[in-house]
Amino acid sequence: MGELLALAPVIPVLTLEGAADGVPVARALVAGGLPVLEVTLRTPGALEAVRAIADAVPGAVVGVGTVVTPAQFDAARRAGARFAVSPGQTPALLSAAADAGMPYLPGMASVSEAMALAERGYRALKFFPAESCGGAGFLRALLAPLPELRFCPTGGIDSAKAEEYLALPNVPCVGGSWPVPAAAVRAGNWDRIEALAHAAASLRANPAA
Repeated sequence: MGELLALAPVIPVLTLEGAADGVPVARALVAGGLPVLEVTLRTPGALEAVRAIADAVPGAVVGVGTVVTPAQFDAARRAGARFAVSPGQTPALLSAAADAGMPYLPGMASVSEAMALAERGYRALKFFPAESCGGAGFLRALLAPLPELRFCPTGGIDSAKAEEYLALPNVPCVGGSWPVPAAAVRAGNWDRIEALAHAAASLRANPAA
């Protein structure tokens, strides 16, 4: 998972209705320099969108987010997802992730959760909801006691806040929905999404991340 997080400074978090919006959105994002895409499992057509992106968008590394049940791992894998992300973690989810054989980014919101995941061998974690749980200052405080961990903060992050997180050596990337405004998707304004992706891709993580 750490290798995927290093591919781009921003992972767009996408809520898609299906292939019709998923494919053009993914093409615009990849063209703008953001190849790693997280499709949230919040809509009936999410897995359809994952399957279409995996089949039709060369260069896209598509995964699923909001994984909250063990069964979703198998469904995601069969749809062509290359990684999975959860807002938190449970023993059942961690076991299912191990069985699924795909990179997994479990969520944490406290020092104890981060330590527990480190004990299980995880070195890349999702920090969620980032802005509500201490923001960049919280992750800065973890540098000394947990220097081996890397975090992808998500939740309440925009382009301005992303720069603060990416300045930290333990943050290789951030997750956010700002490169894909809902209005641009509804209007089919793929050029706008590509431009926002290009701006997001121009952000750079600390070289030590």
